[in-house]
Parts: sequence; structure tokens; C-alpha cells
Amino acid sequence: MADIPTLGVEEEFLLVDPESGAPVALNHEVADRAAELDVELQLELTSCQVETTTDVVDDVDDLRENLVRLRRTVANAAERAGARLLAVGLPPTLPHEFPVTDTPRYNDIGRRFGMIAHEQGICGCHVHVAVPDRDTAIAVSNRLRPWLPSLLALTANSAIYRNADTGHASWRSVLWARWPSAGPPPHFDSAEEFDAAVQMLCQGDVIRDDGMVYWDVRPSKNFPTVEVRVADVPATVAETVLFAALVRGCVMTAVDDERRGAPVLPLAPYALKAAYWKAARNGIDGDGLDLENHVAAPMLGLLDRLVEHVRPALEAAGDDEMVTTGLEMIAERGNGATRQRRAWGSRHDVEDVVAEAAAATLEAP
Repeated sequence: MADIPTLGVEEEFLLVDPESGAPVALNHEVADRAAELDVELQLELTSCQVETTTDVVDDVDDLRENLVRLRRTVANAAERAGARLLAVGLPPTLPHEFPVTDTPRYNDIGRRFGMIAHEQGICGCHVHVAVPDRDTAIAVSNRLRPWLPSLLALTANSAIYRNADTGHASWRSVLWARWPSAGPPPHFDSAEEFDAAVQMLCQGDVIRDDGMVYWDVRPSKNFPTVEVRVADVPATVAETVLFAALVRGCVMTAVDDERRGAPVLPLAPYALKAAYWKAARNGIDGDGLDLENHVAAPMLGLLDRLVEHVRPALEAAGDDEMVTTGLEMIAERGNGATRQRRAWGSRHDVEDVVAEAAAATLEAP
């Protein structure tokens, strides 16, 4: 097994009105308050969102401490700015609009992409894992593709949107797929082929720039990492740590398989699309699509299979017990989508969903 790589996590959060739960365009104000508390936030496409970035860490205990500190600090900054911080994939309430953040790049994206850009408020979680080079990042991407639906189902946290149950555990992933460069990554034979595809998208005016390569796995543009972007932002810190540990285990296993020359699972695009849909539809509470045998299978069983696939990596990193315990808790209590639907309940009162999401955002791991 390869050396244990470092990792880092980016989490996107929604800013809402403390009374109504509606998204509020206060990202600049919250970023200013966070800076006073020594936390630098990134501004997202829509002005009701902010993004945190952890330190680069070696182990999940440090990651957990980073995530707890950042969520608590940004929640404090949001309160000072007159907002409430929610770790949700989409706004549960009915927004009046999603104004684009006032920067030249985001304004241009808004003009080019219309309602796709303006109807956002989409919050995800991105895990960066160190890899030796960009060719390795591409090889890892190819080998992660069959496991992406399971990771999506695990983190699903956008069942309630616009005052309604969407019928999907991750409606975020359905909306996100409207972008021309989003969803599961294609199979690429090299970094050069990846670069040629991105160049075609840019020259064809399909995307504005290479920062709009939104595939769910991609080589990072700025860091020596592979970035896995498939997840809704998880409801709790514990779920984010679980997701990050599994992603690192997947990357380590893929690097090891690549070095050994292990075969890559043949994967038809239509099969992967179908597996994505079932993961988005059912989350952890129903069947997924077994991409090896092409049959429906319980998603919790598919997640168990994923853990067995990466167990040597989890053991090498010291994450095995934490991941096993975390998945047992998810199976018992549910994930973010389960929590949202439980709060929605028979009352169908979105205030209950917002309150549950706010509590989960700051829940002690």
C-alpha cells in the first residue's frame, strides 16, 4: 500500500434568514465578519453561499478539529451578519431569487448560462487527496467512477427543496447535472487527453474557462491533488469526516491498483448514469445499481462492498474503525436526506427542516 497521502476539504454552506429560512444575499458581509475571526471564506457563484477550506492534514482527527472550528466560526460570523448557516445541499424554502455574486467572472457566467446560474444555492463538499502527478490523478479518476454513485448516496442531503419533498435524496445532483461539464467524469487515457477535452470545451464556448470543469472527479488546477466533488455538503461534521476518509481510501486503493496494473472495470456511460440516478433518487434508504453485476442491490450493501474494496487502505491510514462505526451509525440514524424527511414529517412545515439542518450543522461529532 502506498504512503498515506494528505487531504483537505472544502465545504459550501447556505446563508438563510434566521426567521423565514429563505436564502439571503449576505456572503460578502459574512466573509467580512469571518475575517475578523481569522477565517478566510471563498465566495461562491450565488451570494447566499460561502465556502470554507480546511488546512492540509495527515489524519482525520485533525480534519475533524478543522471542520468543527470552521463551522462554529462561520456560524458565529453569519449570526453577526444577520444570517443563519445551514449545511444543506439546496435551500429547503422557496427563494425569491438567487442573485449572482457581484464579481466580473460570476456576472459573466450569469449572462452566459442564464437560469442554470441564477437558480443555484447548490452546496457541495470537495475532498482533495495528494497524488504524485496529473497522470496519476487521471488514472485515479478512471478507477473511482464505479464508486461515485455510492459516495453520492452516502452524502445525499437535499431531499427538501422549495417547500416540497423532491422525491429524491439528492436533488442537488439532479440540478447540478444541467451544467455541460458536470456529473461523472469521462474515462481519459492521459492528462493530455483530459487537457484536450477541456480546451475543446473552452474554445467551443461551452464553458467560460477551465475553472468550470465541474466533473465529480478532476485533477486540481491549483494543487498536486485529485479532487472528488460528488457529494452534497454533508449535514454533520461526522458525515464529512466519514466521506473524506472513504475518498482517501478510494484514492489510495486506485493508486495501488494502477501501480500493480490491475484492470479497470469496464463501465458503459448509460450504466453509470443509471447508477447516479438511483443513488440520487434513493440515497441510502433503498436500492442502488450494482455496476459489476448490473442488478439492483441495497445501497447499504453496496457501501459495505466499497469499504471492503478499500479496507487495506483504511487500515493503513488508521481509519478502518472510524469508517466502520460511522457507517453503522448512518445505517441506524440516516444521513442528511433522512433527517430532512424526518423533520418534514406529517406537518410538512419547512421551518422544522431548517431547524433540523441548523442543529445538524453544528452537531458535535
